[in-house]
Amino acid sequence: MPKARKHQISLDATPYYHCVTRCVRRAFLCGTDSVTGQSFEHRRQWLEDRILTLAQIFAIDVAAYAVMSNHYHVVLHINKIENLAWTDQEVCQRWHQLFKGTMLTHKFLRGEALTNIELDAVRQKLAEWRENLCSISWFMRLVNEPIARQANREDRCTGKFWESRFKSQALCDERALAACMAYVDLNPIRAKMADTPETSEHTSVKKRIEVLIEEQQQPKSLMAFVGNPREPMPYGLPFPLKDYLELVDWTGRIIREDKRGSISSSTPSILDRLAIEPKHWLFMSTQFESKFKGLVGCAFSIKKAAEKLGYSRSPGLNICKAVFS
Repeated sequence: MPKARKHQISLDATPYYHCVTRCVRRAFLCGTDSVTGQSFEHRRQWLEDRILTLAQIFAIDVAAYAVMSNHYHVVLHINKIENLAWTDQEVCQRWHQLFKGTMLTHKFLRGEALTNIELDAVRQKLAEWRENLCSISWFMRLVNEPIARQANREDRCTGKFWESRFKSQALCDERALAACMAYVDLNPIRAKMADTPETSEHTSVKKRIEVLIEEQQQPKSLMAFVGNPREPMPYGLPFPLKDYLELVDWTGRIIREDKRGSISSSTPSILDRLAIEPKHWLFMSTQFESKFKGLVGCAFSIKKAAEKLGYSRSPGLNICKAVFS
């Protein structure tokens, strides 16, 4: 029996998760309706803007994203340390950017005098909001609901816009994280919507490349690459940005249908560090979502995460053993 979504996400298992949401409509999220000829491409920008805006409010970092024609992907990192470091005023201000709040929380934010009973009520509410602001379920909800309402208004209709709330995969180690991020960033290339990463519209890899070229730095709206693991380890993705971009570019050239051929012997050094065979990497970067189950990583990581999540068995263990040897 499938586990409830609240039991599929646990910081004790891993802070990294791959989430996917798909549409139900014939007209799709974006693209052009073949019957009416109407284009919905502008909706891809809606989603990209919404994801990056929420990343600045929540204690959740966006490591990768890709907005496609009828679905979108995000790789998210729960930043519990940042969440716990916020003051009550910061929590209140952040939540008020999303919702109206209550009369008491507005009084609290203005510094007005509150009785002890009122102050206890505010603290209880702020503790609830603090928890919500590092919740992937709340993050995905606040991406999906406004987009659905906006699309329904544009289409002059009612009803479901998304197939379900979202599907999630726990990324249990560095290899799973790198493979999933590349899989997400290369979605437009696999779908023949783009030829190269830098021309892949509405993806994190394109945004990283654009900001790097224009500003010689990493985008503030995305989780930063901080290099290979070391002590002390800065906060961020445990890879060099240059290595990751090289890896995505190399993989994109291989999976292009008109450039299949054999895999080049000059593979990116990041694969050596992660101890992934090139043939296994190609499999992961093209089949990640369809072949891997809820937990992804080496056997040890999966067993450890499964124990934390309360699974009686480790889902997807066999396929991960074959690839993450």
